[in-house]
Amino acid sequence: MTYSEVPLLSADDPAPVIVERPGAASAFFLSCDHAGKAIPQRLGDLGLSTADRERHIAWDIGALGVARELSTMLDATLVAQVYSRLVIDCNRPQRAITLVPESSEATGIPGNRSLSDPERRRRKTEIYDPYHDAIRGLLDERARRAIDTIFIAIHSFTPIYLGVARPWSIGVLYGSDERLARPVLQGLCADASLCVGDNEPYRIDGKDHGIPEHALKRSLRHVLFELRQDLITQKARQRAWARRLADVLPPAVEKLSM
Repeated sequence: MTYSEVPLLSADDPAPVIVERPGAASAFFLSCDHAGKAIPQRLGDLGLSTADRERHIAWDIGALGVARELSTMLDATLVAQVYSRLVIDCNRPQRAITLVPESSEATGIPGNRSLSDPERRRRKTEIYDPYHDAIRGLLDERARRAIDTIFIAIHSFTPIYLGVARPWSIGVLYGSDERLARPVLQGLCADASLCVGDNEPYRIDGKDHGIPEHALKRSLRHVLFELRQDLITQKARQRAWARRLADVLPPAVEKLSM
C-alpha cells in the first residue's frame, strides 16, 4: 500500500458523522457542521497548542448541545460532524481555499501547510464526503416518502472577533430565500432581552456550503442560527436556548401557510 492509499482515519478515531433520529417524521431537519473538535490521530495536533485546539477556531462551542436538545424537543433528525473545522471545514465549498485552512483568525495552522493533493483528498473523502452524503441521503429518503422538510443549521460564534466585541445574542442567517427567516426574526425580536442579528454576524453567501447545497438547491425552507458561544457553554443554557428556538420555529412555519 502506497502512502497515498493509507487511510486517514484509524480504528481508534471516531466516526465522522453523528445521525440521531434518522426516521423522525417531524418536518424539522437539523445539521451541525462544526459540532466537534476531534483531530485524526495520524494528524497529531496540527502543530497547535491544547488551548488553540479548544478555542472557537477549532469548533462551534456549545452548538452540538443546543442541536441535540432541539432535536429532542422537535423530534427532528439531526446530522452532526465531529471533526475540527481545522482538519476540514464542512461548511465550505469543495474548491474553496479555506476548505483546509492554513490560518484561522490570527492563528496559523502549521499542520495544514504545504499539503499534497492526496493528503487533502483523504480529508475530503473520509470526513467531508460522508457528512454531506449522510445529509443528502436522508433528504432524498424524505423526498421519496413525501415528508415536508424544513432545514435548520445550528452554529455558534465567538463574542469577540479580532478584538471587536459582537453584541448579538443570536444571529438569523439566510440567503436569497427569506421565507422562514422573516417570521423567525419576528418571533425572536419579540423578546426585548435579546439582541438579534439579521444576517449578522455573518450572511450566507458563496463561502458557505451547507445551506446552499442542501436547502437552496432543493428549495427547502431554511434558516441558520448563530448562537453566541458564551451564552451556551453550560448544558442548562443549551437547553434554555433550544427551548427558545423550539418555541419560535413552529409558529414561524405556521405563518408561512397563512
